[in-house]
Amino acid sequence: MAEKKLDGIKGCVFDAYGTLFDFNSAVAHCREVPKEKADRLSGIWREKQLQYTWLRSLMGRHEDFWQVTGDALDYAMKSLGIDDRVLRERLMNLYKTLELFPEALGALERLKSGGLRAAILSNGTPQMLQSAVEGAGIAPLLDAVLSVEDAGIYKPHPSVYRLATDRLSLRAEQICFVSSNAWDAHGASAFGLRVVWCNRYGQGREILPGAPDAEVAGLAEIPAILGIG
Repeated sequence: MAEKKLDGIKGCVFDAYGTLFDFNSAVAHCREVPKEKADRLSGIWREKQLQYTWLRSLMGRHEDFWQVTGDALDYAMKSLGIDDRVLRERLMNLYKTLELFPEALGALERLKSGGLRAAILSNGTPQMLQSAVEGAGIAPLLDAVLSVEDAGIYKPHPSVYRLATDRLSLRAEQICFVSSNAWDAHGASAFGLRVVWCNRYGQGREILPGAPDAEVAGLAEIPAILGIG
């Protein structure tokens, strides 16, 4: 599915949730969730989580991603008629250590061995990202873990993507940004980063400013696109 190789890349920056970490794994690993409601709960939770980041950014009423994630879960549970505070706490705790996608570790290891700098740029709070990274055992493979909290606004605001260029001391065109979220991929491209869209779910192309430089079905294809065998 990859469209072309990207030259001149010195750093590869990954989105976290949905790209490296499977946000569906929190619900999937929680036995207390009614099976007939599990898929809908996970879907609504994620949908509202993203919507609330965009809406809060437009309102100028920022709260961190932990708060937003809890608010979104409250909405999802209420919409499905689930009233269980113990279950809510269990799901929030599971969100701290989401499962790494199967191919993510190998891709990060290949980038590291190939001498390419790697980082995360995420809506998550520093504490959330630290828990996820440590839980997955990928901290040694990362040069930086960047949170939107340093910008005070959520993706796809340009100031978020600027965190990557500033922290890595690289020009935008020297950074490859990888995200499974199409809107995030377009946002990074509009800022000036080179972008690979990890289209895990076979979605159609968005009609937005910016465009991915390449499209892949999974992270295993990333090293080859960046010239790492």
